[in-house]
Amino acid sequence: MRRSRQVAHFAGLRTEAGCSISVAIGLQLCLAANRAGPIWHVYPKGARRASQQIFAGCGAAGRGILKDPKAEERSLDCARDDKLKSRLTESRGNSKSQKRRRDAGGTKKEMTKFIHVGGRPVWAEISLKAILHNLRVIRKQVDGNGGAKNSKHRERMILAVVKSNAYGLGAVPISKALQKAGTEWFGVTCANEGIELRESGIRKRILVLTGFWPGEEKRLLENYLTPTVTRVDDLRHLERAAKSFLGKLARGKSSRGNSSRGAFSYGSLFAAKPSRVRFHLKINTGMNRLGISPSEVEAFARALAECPHLELEGTFTHFASAEDFIGGQTVTQEELFRSCLDRLRALGVEPGIVHLANSGAICARPETWADMVRPGAILYGYHQRFDPPEKRSEVMAQMPLEPCLSLRARIISLRDVPPGEAVGYSARFITERPSKIAVINAGYADGVVRARTNRGCALVRERRVPLVGTISMDLTTLDVTDVPGVALGDVVTIYGKDGKSAIEVSDVAPEIGTVTSDLLCALGRRVPKYYV
Repeated sequence: MRRSRQVAHFAGLRTEAGCSISVAIGLQLCLAANRAGPIWHVYPKGARRASQQIFAGCGAAGRGILKDPKAEERSLDCARDDKLKSRLTESRGNSKSQKRRRDAGGTKKEMTKFIHVGGRPVWAEISLKAILHNLRVIRKQVDGNGGAKNSKHRERMILAVVKSNAYGLGAVPISKALQKAGTEWFGVTCANEGIELRESGIRKRILVLTGFWPGEEKRLLENYLTPTVTRVDDLRHLERAAKSFLGKLARGKSSRGNSSRGAFSYGSLFAAKPSRVRFHLKINTGMNRLGISPSEVEAFARALAECPHLELEGTFTHFASAEDFIGGQTVTQEELFRSCLDRLRALGVEPGIVHLANSGAICARPETWADMVRPGAILYGYHQRFDPPEKRSEVMAQMPLEPCLSLRARIISLRDVPPGEAVGYSARFITERPSKIAVINAGYADGVVRARTNRGCALVRERRVPLVGTISMDLTTLDVTDVPGVALGDVVTIYGKDGKSAIEVSDVAPEIGTVTSDLLCALGRRVPKYYV
């Protein structure tokens, strides 16, 4: 093994070590400037051990970035449209080289840090370990912590909502982890999102929650995605597509292969008799966005009777305010939905899988859990704001979630600014004292939303420091005057933990009048994502 000085790169930081480290800790798949797509990083075996050396001396936030040596790493496809192939390199050190990494006192050697001009020092860490923990908490909640079992006396199914790129966090790597953990269904918002999962190897059921536009149904069936009917007229379009597609299967032709047997490798999209395509029905009970109206139940039953190639597999609705325990809207919606189910049954239509519980209802409304639940924000570790507020404390104690996102950057500039000077666009911040102003290479294009201008804090060396001045597209300024020893290259935690301090997305959202999912989805595509 070579014993020369090695240089390791992580999120734009170049760390020079007086030791031998030849493990490639992160495969960074960089797209050209004119190509869109997320940047994901994967770690080969042994990388975490090397990273513990690399992050020595980087502060509490830096040391905590890679701390689970037993987690499984995966190779990930990086581009949305380009199929990139990658190789991971690995080498292992011997006991002598490991011994040289420690000084006489047995502590890791401090390492020189400086900004590497080849990359922006801003990155996101998404904890798959936290997401899988939250999945277990949800399963325990709906199957072992109150509420009767569903009517079929089996464990309730979980539909993981991974729409909008899993709330901006990365649908492909998160769905792969969830599939391995036994998640039964995934929820997306359109055909493209579902196709991305199929092409990445997701074989579990995928429900397109928001219906389809006429002409899109063919792509749904070709990729074995389960469509949602939100209008009675959708049945006519879906029946035509199902008849054509099933005819091709019967003739041994399929877009995914020359044999119809390939159609059954993605789960039970088709009924036991492969002459029908399964779909779900959405009923509008008060949200007044999508779904057939309760007054259209009879018309739906008549139209379905004229569709021999379709079978209703599931029926659902969506709550508008499941977190509100002061008003009565959710109770009204539930009662209306159950009356619609009774009317369907009376008309000879079996509703199939019944699901209506979103994140808020999963947390606090066991009467709504039915056959399947649809966790969104809570899957990623974030509770909603409940009414009354004390309800949130009760829910958090009952369901201890782990937030999965940490958004970090490094200080790229420090400037001493005298009193009375303006900072940033439009002079929206004026110093009132001799101030030390830090700049990080992250702005509203990266996930630091502009609404946080002169509002809120970030963490530097475990201390809360205010965001000052107008947040721009690429840069954010902070007042670090009160941080002893602050230096160029220090880690700034925008969201997440730094030692014993933490700033979570769910805490910031109400401060600026928005919701947690809004801030999660604001995470920029150019921000490298590390799955740890």
